[in-house]
Amino acid sequence: MKTPIEDGFCEVFNRRDKDSIDSVVDPLREFSKDSVRLVKRCHKPDRKEYTKVAFRTAIGFVVMGFVGFFVKLIFIPINNIIVGSG
Repeated sequence: MKTPIEDGFCEVFNRRDKDSIDSVVDPLREFSKDSVRLVKRCHKPDRKEYTKVAFRTAIGFVVMGFVGFFVKLIFIPINNIIVGSG
């Protein structure tokens, strides 16, 4: 009668464990490589680029505020009509 080691059970078991560990570690390794590449390509924005981004962000906030205000302004009377007729 062969022992599990002689039968090759431990070799198969270790190979299966290594494959399962690699399936978890490989995506993390790829993510870390991509992250390092991204950070190396990034640069600090100069004053002109920063003001352009800040201005466009402020415009976006204002536009979204007006949209929310007008939606609320339109739906208040509609809500009063629906609730008031009950």
